[in-house]
Amino acid sequence: MLSIIITAYKEPHTIGKCIESIINQRFKEKYELIVVCPDKETKEQALKYKKVKYIQDQGLGKPTALNLVLKKVKGDIIILTDGDVFLGENAIEEILNPFKDNKVGIVSGHPISINSKNKMVDFWSHLLTEVGAHSTRLEKDKKEQFLVCSGYLMALRNIINKIPENALSDDAVISNMVYLNGYKTKYAPNAKVYVKFPTTFKDWLKQKRRSTGGYLQIKEFTKSKDKMRSFTKESAGIFKALAYPKTSKELLWTLGLVGARLYLWIDVLINIRIKKKKFGEMWQRVESTK
Repeated sequence: MLSIIITAYKEPHTIGKCIESIINQRFKEKYELIVVCPDKETKEQALKYKKVKYIQDQGLGKPTALNLVLKKVKGDIIILTDGDVFLGENAIEEILNPFKDNKVGIVSGHPISINSKNKMVDFWSHLLTEVGAHSTRLEKDKKEQFLVCSGYLMALRNIINKIPENALSDDAVISNMVYLNGYKTKYAPNAKVYVKFPTTFKDWLKQKRRSTGGYLQIKEFTKSKDKMRSFTKESAGIFKALAYPKTSKELLWTLGLVGARLYLWIDVLINIRIKKKKFGEMWQRVESTK
């Protein structure tokens, strides 16, 4: 049995499309579909669908919501996704295929940006998903190395029932926890999930501050030393990034991204290592992704 969990917060305009992208798929496994969110508006939209089970959380963040629902799921395999994305055709079947190997514990889906490429920050979303996340996961999967699964769409065996509630990057923490239990991490490039990324630099910084900051917490939460993201590793990928743009304008935007990522890492190090800001201070809602 599968347990498909959608975490959401103030996403009444997108939750329906997410749910429909799941219930309209064809796969053999029986499943329960659970929406967990704190707000009335999203709840009302989600419960318009008969297959949905609803769990209310207290609005203390995604890790807290996941801890609430992970204790109640019935499935042997758990699929996690968000209320502001939607799954591609056959995504569930594709993300389940690697579990035919009993040694596989967690599988990442393939996030795809639905932003245009006509503005700088929108262009960044394509560069980072295609050159950064996608190519890195493909390479690590081929070499059977540890990889961090995407929180937009991931599937895992039901072996985790609690994660640190102050985790800024819950997907990185869950990936490490499963891996440290002796399982393989895998990538399913055909398990596509469509994502609207930030459209302003302010929102881009908010989102990346918490996801990048979460990687600095990994050693605090786990004993793992292997990770996909660090300033050193990003620096090594600059030449790949510079090969991505097709026009002079896109090249300038790519150089802008290099500067933005440097600024981001300095910002995160100051806020987490020096100022020691807490979860609530680092996690801020990103409106332009809704």
